[in-house]
Order: sequence, then C-alpha cells, then structure tokens
Amino acid sequence: MSKGATKSTSEKVQKAKLPSRQEAMAMLKEAGADDKLIAHCRAVTALAVKIASKCKGEVDIELVKIGSLLHDIGRTSNHGITHGVEGAKMLRKLGLPAEVVRIAERHIGGGLTTGDAERLGLPKKSYVPKTLEEKIVAHADNLISGSKRAPVSEAISHMIRLQEVEAARRILSLHKELSELCGRDLDRL
Repeated sequence: MSKGATKSTSEKVQKAKLPSRQEAMAMLKEAGADDKLIAHCRAVTALAVKIASKCKGEVDIELVKIGSLLHDIGRTSNHGITHGVEGAKMLRKLGLPAEVVRIAERHIGGGLTTGDAERLGLPKKSYVPKTLEEKIVAHADNLISGSKRAPVSEAISHMIRLQEVEAARRILSLHKELSELCGRDLDRL
C-alpha cells in the first residue's frame, strides 16, 4: 500500500469520527447555546473556513468547520477564561475526537502558556494552539467580535487594556503567521 493511500484512509477514519455540521449545531443547542452564541460560532466558522481555504499547506477543512462551530460550547456553562477548558470537558464527554477537543481547549486569544494557565487558575499546562487547524480557529475567533468581523488591532488593543502584553504579542504573531500562509493580510481577506 502506498504512503498516499495510507494517509487517505487515515483521513477518512478521522472524518468519519467528526460529527456533521447539523450534529454539531444540535450539540450546541442541546448544551444550551443561545442565538447570540450560535451566531458567533457561525461567524467564526465562516471566517475560519475562508482562512483555511486560502492557506498554503494541508488543512483539514472539515476539522476546521466542526472545531470552529463547537469552539465556544463551554460558554454555555461559563463565560469566563475557563470556558475553553469547560468546552473541552464537554466535548470529551460527548465522545468527540481529540482534535476537536483541543481546538476548544486552545482557542483562547493567541493561546495561553503554562504560566498564564497557572496565573489564571486553569489546570497547569500549555493551551497554545499547535496544529494549523487549531491556529486557524483561534485566530478566526480573535477576528470576530460578537458576530461581526473586526481587525486584528481590536483584539490586540483588548489584550493590552487587560495588561496582557504577551497575549497581544502572541495574537499578532499568529496573525502574521497565518497571513503569510494565506499570501495576504488576513484583515483584507
């Protein structure tokens, strides 16, 4: 069996585990998501898919779609900084693939370091997005305010107002990395 065939089979297995868009929407609603949260998740999804489709390199667009729809499911029980961790717990309980769980867990800003996590009272580990799919969803979330598109400068200014200068730097770094992969500034995408 060729290397390409093995990869293709592996991708099919992974995608088979992902819920459909309709199933993901049902999960959000069953968790108690209101219209405002659903509108936000849809807006993040639309932008994340747009970014993923422009990126050079292999991106699992189905994972981006489902991960972005479910990234804020934790907000149905908590609107604080712990909503990513809470969302990850909920998605694990629902039996979703680890890739989807990690998107929810690592989507906060430009990511949270182990030091950030400890300072904020989260379980001590890194919540910095690692895969391209995690980075795309995290940054699409940075560029959506409510359900409206916002420039990266707004996300950076928000972090600076919170005196989270390192978080602002990580958001800018993520913006530059993804803009380079897309061949254009994401603020103009």
